[in-house]
Amino acid sequence: MDLYEYQGKELFRRFGIPTSEGRLASTPAEAQAAAEELGGQVVVKAQVLTGGRGKAGGVKLAEGADDAEQKANEILGLDINGHVVRRLWIERASEIAKEYYLSVTFDRVEKKPLFMLTTKGGIEIEQVAEETPEKLARLHVDPLEGYQPYQARRLIYGAGIADPNEQKQLLDIVGKLYACFVGTDAMLCEINPLIVTPEGEVRALDSKFTVDDNALYKHPEIAEMRDPESVPPEERAAREKGVTYVKLDGEVGILGNGAGLVMSTLDVITSAGGRPANFCDLGGGGDAQGVVDALEVISADPQVRSIYFNIFGGITRTDEVARGILTALEQIGIEHPIVVRLDGTNAEEGRRILADSGQGNLHVEPTMLEGAKRAVELAK
Repeated sequence: MDLYEYQGKELFRRFGIPTSEGRLASTPAEAQAAAEELGGQVVVKAQVLTGGRGKAGGVKLAEGADDAEQKANEILGLDINGHVVRRLWIERASEIAKEYYLSVTFDRVEKKPLFMLTTKGGIEIEQVAEETPEKLARLHVDPLEGYQPYQARRLIYGAGIADPNEQKQLLDIVGKLYACFVGTDAMLCEINPLIVTPEGEVRALDSKFTVDDNALYKHPEIAEMRDPESVPPEERAAREKGVTYVKLDGEVGILGNGAGLVMSTLDVITSAGGRPANFCDLGGGGDAQGVVDALEVISADPQVRSIYFNIFGGITRTDEVARGILTALEQIGIEHPIVVRLDGTNAEEGRRILADSGQGNLHVEPTMLEGAKRAVELAK
């Protein structure tokens, strides 16, 4: 689950990481009141779960309360990479002498938390890694050993930060950022930029924060931060039905049993010349209600022109899945052409049940590739 900047900073403050003072606003009037309370220059920041907001006009400096109201009026409702701005973070403006980058994320290859620190803050970390990799210090933390202060010192020296005052503050911030990462079951805690003021104070000017969805049951206060309007309506409907679903931008709806099979199906659809409209995992079974819920979500997407139902029966009997599909189609009327590929346990019986059903929009194919080609063809 991705958090907005203001939510990530709230968690930063809980763990003692210094941030700039700010207020949340959802209307120009609230932005004016927040700016008046903060006093002086403020920065009006769009709260969206995407990057590039500065280039899109979502971050503006305001000279005072009235100017903040005007800037808020310009930013609210702005579309930034498909995300509509509904909230603003009004933050006291900061004088910046230096910009650093600091993050801790989970390295899936090494299966360890990974720290990254560079003096090239304020730009995308991918750009730093590509153009000046020698400026980027990396350090893994062994979860069995846990974080140790010497690791922060090694990270700081590796990044080439020589000022003793900055080193002292960074040593403290690195330790607190790791505590925040572990304490919230995060997958990413990123500060870009981590600024140094002319007075030598180091603090977080931004926050990018991702929490592991599977751990939210341990953090109800973080789970409440989820914004249901931040995801497409199809994903919201899927979450309500307990369906594993991710919206994509193609025209072939995908439904399969097992995440690995669904991922393979996305690749096969692409290789057949089509574009997947979604990732949808039915799980290990194929009961009628599960099929109904999944098909309702997929068919509600106006971009979908055909649906590819890809089932491999290991433990699952494909003849039971076939009956589940027919039961589902009896309950909901779907006009989209549906291509079904069944393989595995009782596959021949499953294909026969579907072929004998008389459903005009149901097409049965024996292999994954043939099914993908047929689904792409029907979507055109």
